[in-house]
Amino acid sequence: MKDILIIHTGGTISMLENKNTGEVTTTNQHPLTDLSHQLDFPAHVDEIIPFSVPSPQITPQHMLQLANKIGELAADYDGFVITHGTDTLEETAYFLDLVLETNKPVIITGAMRSTNEIGSDALYNLISSLRTAISDEARNKGVLVVMNDEIHTARNVTKTSTSNVATFQSPQYGPIGIVTKESIIFHHTILSRMTYPTNNINKNVFLLKAYAGMNGEMLHALYQAKPDGLVIEGLGQGNLPKNTLTSLNQFIHDLIPVILVSRCYQGIVQPTYGYDGGGKHLKEMGVIFANGLTGPKARLKLLITLETTTDADKLKGMFEKDD
Repeated sequence: MKDILIIHTGGTISMLENKNTGEVTTTNQHPLTDLSHQLDFPAHVDEIIPFSVPSPQITPQHMLQLANKIGELAADYDGFVITHGTDTLEETAYFLDLVLETNKPVIITGAMRSTNEIGSDALYNLISSLRTAISDEARNKGVLVVMNDEIHTARNVTKTSTSNVATFQSPQYGPIGIVTKESIIFHHTILSRMTYPTNNINKNVFLLKAYAGMNGEMLHALYQAKPDGLVIEGLGQGNLPKNTLTSLNQFIHDLIPVILVSRCYQGIVQPTYGYDGGGKHLKEMGVIFANGLTGPKARLKLLITLETTTDADKLKGMFEKDD
């Protein structure tokens, strides 16, 4: 019998709906605590609550706390399940995927409907995650997100709907596996995965989204804040309006790394266009292209990698290779 640790962190999966007002809010006691012990489940399950906050209040420091707790207890358990609010679930999953070195299953799940709502997915997602965590096939696949009968990689999964229970998808790639009533079935695998262990998260990295008519004012304002790095969600394949270039050059001149992703949710950034502000021009300026990451995930990766290096060539290698 395997030993599994559930780490509860808050979110809708830990909340209850007020039947009079329809408001969903926090409770004094997690509604799923100890329920796992009442299930006919082939594993020994322990539970801890290191903190309990709505996911919009999750910070990289919370994520590092989770990583440290899993690292501390990795030898004691065969797998881990983390319950988490869905708003920032994909960010915590990716952060852990970048810093954890264990080959044991680490599963993150949540709920779109609180435990006492009609059609709640809370307990079902927790059970599916526990089943995945005890599966031998879940080893060596990095951090996985289990929601709505699907298993997704932390790198590719994203929240696609504000309220639909099928919100978590991996655009362009699809789920890595599925959960059925009888089996945990993986139909894809991870080809490669790089980890960047860290003990600190102290850097300041901003995330900015490009838009039509954008000029350099916002970039200049961010530059005045003296950030350690900047991630820009560019247009299309990785382009910016030409009126941003003067301010962007301030970052490049001061060796502040600028990471470029696309605001599109599919595809990757590429140095295709040679006009002022086009991808080829930006790359020649020294902007680093991230291979297939969303803006929030690229920001987390930069926060982590800046703890070990500020060298532009090393950062370029970390972001432009497919990990």
